[in-house]
Amino acid sequence: MPARYWFVILTYIVMQLSSILLLPFVPWMREHSLDIVTISYWWSLISFLVAVIIVCILLRNDMRTPAMRNSTGIGMTIVWIIIGLFAALAGQVIASLIEMYVLNIRQASENTSGIMDAVRAVPAFALIVVVFAPVLEEIIFRKILFGEIYKRTNFFVAVLISALVFGAVHGDFLHLLQYFVMGVIFAALYVKTKRIIVPIITHGLMNLYVVINQLSISPEKLEEMQKQLENMQMIIFGG
Repeated sequence: MPARYWFVILTYIVMQLSSILLLPFVPWMREHSLDIVTISYWWSLISFLVAVIIVCILLRNDMRTPAMRNSTGIGMTIVWIIIGLFAALAGQVIASLIEMYVLNIRQASENTSGIMDAVRAVPAFALIVVVFAPVLEEIIFRKILFGEIYKRTNFFVAVLISALVFGAVHGDFLHLLQYFVMGVIFAALYVKTKRIIVPIITHGLMNLYVVINQLSISPEKLEEMQKQLENMQMIIFGG
């Protein structure tokens, strides 16, 4: 694997762990009655932005390289982004149904809930969800991890490893299936189009849909919908 790829991965890891630097200042922030949580959200936003800039610099030669042979043109690239978005939405719904009715997982995603709390507190945090995270994650998990394994093995091995790692990194193991399904769909889009921009944009649009959907529904309404869903399950499946 090229050295620049290792530096990209290292950049991502350092960015994820950078919040540790705030720990020594926590007592001082409390002393001055500063909102530690809000500060941590802004820190994440800045660290993600810096990471994206560093990764773009590291991969500047890759971005100047002509598209791979047989890669899709602009028209088909747009088409596959649209197809990918609907596939991702359908995949998430199916994964959610499997979790609920097969695995008996009823708890909402803590990762999603935490992200939405951050977006409500600091609206600019949405840039991480819709832009910065999709760019970094697709470059690392699809272009680098999946791509390098795919070169040496086959699609199934590469997608299994990369999708599992993609899900695990989000730390939401209860809903690992949903992240795994997303990883499979994004990898398939990358292979089909041979353009990393396709899963990046699809990932971003998917996250944008989730953010808009979550913001448009109050917590009380979400709880009511959950109860209605459980009641429907009792009627259809007998509890």
